[in-house]
Amino acid sequence: MTLIILLFAVGILLLVAEVLVPGGVLGAIGGLMLFGGCVMAFLDFGVGGGLLAVVAALLLGLTAFWLELRVLPRTRIGKRAFLTAEMTGVSAALDDSAKALVGKPATALTLLSPSGYVRIDGQRYEAFCQSGQAPAGADLEVIGADNFRLIVSQTPSAS
Repeated sequence: MTLIILLFAVGILLLVAEVLVPGGVLGAIGGLMLFGGCVMAFLDFGVGGGLLAVVAALLLGLTAFWLELRVLPRTRIGKRAFLTAEMTGVSAALDDSAKALVGKPATALTLLSPSGYVRIDGQRYEAFCQSGQAPAGADLEVIGADNFRLIVSQTPSAS
């Protein structure tokens, strides 16, 4: 009897810990321990005791999940563990106006290694330096555009 109770207790604790430690391993081990407790109950107490253990395991498991999904998010730990903020930013491909930028001069706002930011006509764009790295402040030229960024190349320095 003690082994059955121990298997149930550790199984439920592992199912509860699964919420805080994602990955599925703890939950799977907890489920196996509950299953093991039910098997032990069938062996030790027959069909009646085994069915009682199965019902108890289901009720304990459902209660634990209900507490985790309804009560835990309202606690201090739950507020830190569950995501509640909504992402409002969007990522959009450059439109046809990017093609109009091809051939225009650009200035590197950040180190392009090979990606970074450039300024063209007072606007900031994400860019990819085809010639490798370009330091911040470098003079660049827009030579193309892909889905989400401009492709730039360093302009030869006037000597």
